[in-house]
Amino acid sequence: MVREQICRIDITANPAPQPATKSMSTITGKTALITGGASGIGLGLARELLAQGAARVVLWDISREGLAREASALEAAGHVVTTFAVDVTDTAAMAQGVARLDEAGIKIDILVNNAGIIVGKDFAEHSEVEIARTMAINAEAPMQLTRLILPGMLERGSGHIVNIASAAGLVSNPKMSVYVGSKFALTGWSDSLRLEMQRGKTGIKVLTVAPFYINTGMFSGVQSPIIPILEPEDAVRRIVRGIRRDRIHARMPWIVGWVPLLKGVLPTRVFDWVAGDVFGMHRSMEHFKGRSQD
Repeated sequence: MVREQICRIDITANPAPQPATKSMSTITGKTALITGGASGIGLGLARELLAQGAARVVLWDISREGLAREASALEAAGHVVTTFAVDVTDTAAMAQGVARLDEAGIKIDILVNNAGIIVGKDFAEHSEVEIARTMAINAEAPMQLTRLILPGMLERGSGHIVNIASAAGLVSNPKMSVYVGSKFALTGWSDSLRLEMQRGKTGIKVLTVAPFYINTGMFSGVQSPIIPILEPEDAVRRIVRGIRRDRIHARMPWIVGWVPLLKGVLPTRVFDWVAGDVFGMHRSMEHFKGRSQD
């Protein structure tokens, strides 16, 4: 059950002046659409956005069972949840999902392009299908879904688009070349979209998220001797904080934020040595397992 709270204000009182604050986005009362929302970071973001006052979450995922299970749990806690089982590589299915939202009068204020996959092996071992599906889910699907959602945001003059990229969208790594390619594409498109929205004074904010490995199971088996693997709860809090504070980037942990500068000032082979030998990144995928469905 969803409860409404009514706040009565004494207009005869003389309130103390409030200090000026920086512009921040409001989550309270908003509706968020999250792809890959039945597990991992997507589900964590749904819970955190609802905890911070979102009125509704719309969860999209390829797993009907996962959607049903998590929607029931969230609804039991008093939240409003809408679900749609969809493969984001099917643009027609996504268009149908957006049409259903329009028919129900559900307007999306926050779009989180979160769904993603990885095939962790040398490029020479990839199949045609693996390459096409990785690029479709990680790079093309966010563009296609944003294209469908953006007209409503433009009409209302507000909205937040959150693209879950990766530190792999900033730095190359062996045994994940196609994943890296998809995240480089997502990162570049996301920031270009941000500039378009900004230059057009649309009122729409774009946040590009670049996390290191997150302990959700997607990167099961990876090893990082120096840079700590992120816990999902911490990653979720940082992403939502980035939404609230209208940030351009959410790079985590802090050392990921230094990658563009280091790549810019260090010779390529020196940067390769720092990333690969000093931080051990080039060996991080040697024992990769991942999720069975990936």
